[in-house]
Amino acid sequence: MKQSTIFFGASSYVIPLIQLLNEKYQLKLVVTTEQKPTDPVPSHCITHGISYISVTKFDETLRSKLLALSSSFAVLADFRLMVKEDVLNLFPKGIINIHPSLLPEYRGPTPGVAALLDGRETTGVSLMLLDTQLDHGPLIGQVSEHILPSDTAVSLYEKLFAKGAQLLEEKLPLYLEGKIEPKEQDHSKATYTDFLTRDSGYIDYHKLSAIISHTRLEQMIKAYFPWPGVWTKVSVKGKALRVKFLPEQRVQVEGKNPMSYKDFMNGYEQGKNILQKLQLI
Repeated sequence: MKQSTIFFGASSYVIPLIQLLNEKYQLKLVVTTEQKPTDPVPSHCITHGISYISVTKFDETLRSKLLALSSSFAVLADFRLMVKEDVLNLFPKGIINIHPSLLPEYRGPTPGVAALLDGRETTGVSLMLLDTQLDHGPLIGQVSEHILPSDTAVSLYEKLFAKGAQLLEEKLPLYLEGKIEPKEQDHSKATYTDFLTRDSGYIDYHKLSAIISHTRLEQMIKAYFPWPGVWTKVSVKGKALRVKFLPEQRVQVEGKNPMSYKDFMNGYEQGKNILQKLQLI
């Protein structure tokens, strides 16, 4: 008989994990922070007949529901809520987290973004047991992943969570059978990442040459795609517009479709000057 489990997660990146758990285990419930039926996780669950619930916090109603399902373990990825001890204690085998970095490096919410910003050539994905601290629990397994020069945050996270599903398929049965002993992380080597805001990607192109290099800007464009994006404000016919700089040498002016650098220079009086100041041409 398949062991039962519960999954906590959000975003399109975690769909391979839901598919794996639904195929290999008895997936009783998906708990997601996504609210709309058209969002990736609810949409997938509706299409495939998987029970799910959308939440904004852990409350007694949710805790009681989880308790009633009596699963010995749960899996979590990209969930966006901290799990408290009273929920962790509901699962005798714990909650297994898929984290897209080689822990203890890049703990926190934006590990893929941080790896791209740092110009790293390699990162990876970790399988770990949640505890009450941020990405602090013992490791069940890890695997590395090469970062391609063309990778953006989107493509990197897609690769890392797909590889995380493969790692989970390999390691989870061994852990549940007691054949893997989770290993404590080296906490002295821990590094941390921050939440992104809209202003994380803002640059003042008038001052850029004094504070940022071309290489750094290219790293930001890839790391902050698609959100918050690298962007600046430009006055066009007396109106302040947001201009976003995209991978593959593209620009998107607020209210317009993405365009090439060439089209941006031809269509906007300040286009060439902006791109030159940014050292993008």
